Amino acid sequence: MDLHYQEGIRLRADLEAGCVTSLQCGGTELVAEKAPLFRLRLMDSTGAFFVTDAFAASRCAAEGGQAVYSGFPYDIEVTVQVEDGDSPMWRIAVKNRTDMLVEWVDFPVVTLKPLTKNGGNAKALLPYNEGLLVDDAVKRQESVFCDCVPEYPSQGSYCLFPNMMCSQFLCYLFDGKGIYMGAHDEERGPKGIHLHPEGAGVSLYFKLYCGGNFGADYASGFPVVWRGFRGDWQDGAELYRTWFQEHLPPEVRKVEENDTLPAWYRQSPLIISYPVRGIHDMDRMEPNALFPYRNALPLVDEIAARTESPLMVLLMHWEGSAPWAPPYVWPPYGGQEEFDAFADALHDRGHTLGVYCSGFGYTLQSNLIEEYNMAKAYQERGLEGAMCASPAGETELSRICTAQRSGYDLCLGSALAQEVLDEAYAPLFKSKADYVQILDQNHGGGQYFCYSRRHAHPPAPGSWMTREMRALLKKWRAQGGKRLFGCESAAAEPFIGSLLFSDSRYELNWHTGEPVPLFSYLYHEYLRNFMGNQVSCGLSAQEDTLRLRMAYSFAAGDCMTLVLTPDGRFMSHWGNHDFSVMPDREKALDFAANMQRFYREQAMPYLYGGRMVKPLSYECGVREYPTVFSGPALAPDCISTAWEYAGARVQIFVNHTDREQRVVFQGETLDIPPLQAVMRRL
Repeated sequence: MDLHYQEGIRLRADLEAGCVTSLQCGGTELVAEKAPLFRLRLMDSTGAFFVTDAFAASRCAAEGGQAVYSGFPYDIEVTVQVEDGDSPMWRIAVKNRTDMLVEWVDFPVVTLKPLTKNGGNAKALLPYNEGLLVDDAVKRQESVFCDCVPEYPSQGSYCLFPNMMCSQFLCYLFDGKGIYMGAHDEERGPKGIHLHPEGAGVSLYFKLYCGGNFGADYASGFPVVWRGFRGDWQDGAELYRTWFQEHLPPEVRKVEENDTLPAWYRQSPLIISYPVRGIHDMDRMEPNALFPYRNALPLVDEIAARTESPLMVLLMHWEGSAPWAPPYVWPPYGGQEEFDAFADALHDRGHTLGVYCSGFGYTLQSNLIEEYNMAKAYQERGLEGAMCASPAGETELSRICTAQRSGYDLCLGSALAQEVLDEAYAPLFKSKADYVQILDQNHGGGQYFCYSRRHAHPPAPGSWMTREMRALLKKWRAQGGKRLFGCESAAAEPFIGSLLFSDSRYELNWHTGEPVPLFSYLYHEYLRNFMGNQVSCGLSAQEDTLRLRMAYSFAAGDCMTLVLTPDGRFMSHWGNHDFSVMPDREKALDFAANMQRFYREQAMPYLYGGRMVKPLSYECGVREYPTVFSGPALAPDCISTAWEYAGARVQIFVNHTDREQRVVFQGETLDIPPLQAVMRRL
């Protein structure tokens, strides 16, 4: 089968052999080697897995753009369709005549030529942690944030949508052109989005989680679309944004039209985050100098005055139970009276109060506070039935934050689990907190895999997970009033209507490539985020990169964050135990003050309710920064983004260095003062 499409796409698929033999874009051949067009995994009643693929079929009946595969080692039949239109649109269905369930399908699978640092001439755009450009698939695979198959018990770093993957597409970029691969799934069910080294190239595919029962058939119900385009990552992202805006998730409104948002959202508060016990996650959990809570007020007043900015105080280790020991957080450490008095004092000053929580874990034993033990309640209430279970039906210990706690993962498909969550968080919804990062550890608002046959959901991951999370978040929003909720990493696409202010984790992408503001490009008109506490930052803490990261967040339209030590210094990032090198406090405050003023006086319409657009090219200095994994990272001395609002377009340039920087832009030379930003109309 030889098909031609728009943008110079030529696809040659040998459906009878079960593979793509050629994919050309603009005359360039991209296929590195043949790969089975699909793989799938079956699971039997004992939890055992069986994998097969297109190459294992002994029979194929192909006609036009459809092929029916049979003769597998298992009694299944797989139908693949590729439509002949403007672009390839792939669909797959599995007829299941076994007593097993179809857990997932990898489809469509193709192995393209390697990335730039692996002997090729390409990069890949992934919607991982708000946007990742990868030019070295091997390096990425060697990192802690590698491309691996999600499994039970879940980890937090999977390349899974909706989770650390915020969107349902990826792009392969080369020579000013690209191939867009998008899963146009309106249900927005879970799917892996994979790119990893394979043989002579890189393998790209979606892992579609079927969510069916034993003996059930599967049909994707949506197309996986391949399209060619010219340009850079923004041009590929534009293809997905067009689909997204035509198929908005429920309860999604542009910020300019959303009357449920509190006033502070537009003010773009500077976030200051700190613990009230200890200095880092594994420290002794004893009160520090910022407890009682009101002890922080002189520091709050100083930072607010220096930056001429409203603040959000975002507390860590504030839980009266034990830090990072979900789901029970209430009452606050030191009692509700102290907490409320602090909230009142902040509100009187025009500031807001936020708290970190820890998602859907259930903590049996805190490793930080020995006396926190819930084993008795767990047994007496039969809470094992509320937890995520393995394919074999067993409940295994959670992999999430095991240094801090030992316990299990709650499953939203269990009525008992929802009862536990309601019980744990109801007091918090009545508190004086303005913001609750209620799903820390549940990256993007996603939940954990469960194969239980005792819950009210199919015994495998599937679209039921997205539906259950949406329903829970809708209930929480109704209970929370003007209080906003968020998660760790920016909210994945199905949940952006409910998780309107989240802890952006773009800094993790320096472990595996280059962060790019993809999330803001796609979704900024609908919500904003903040810089996050920058835990596990990929840049080395031995060099002061705080202002670089603040500039990145600001230019992406997000709020900046300062993480404080109990004595008022600024941490490089949360979780860092080495304080031998500290960020320059005075320069960070000056930079924050300048950016907050620039926001108020010039950029607010664009950075609040605007739409990010592709920036025009510019030239400026570029520096190398050491990373914690391997090799240096490159970053410009001036970070630039472009925006559109009410028919006008602008480009902003943010100089995060302490020296004047020269930028050449559209034939104009801009000398940007240190720690300042400028804006030019386009």
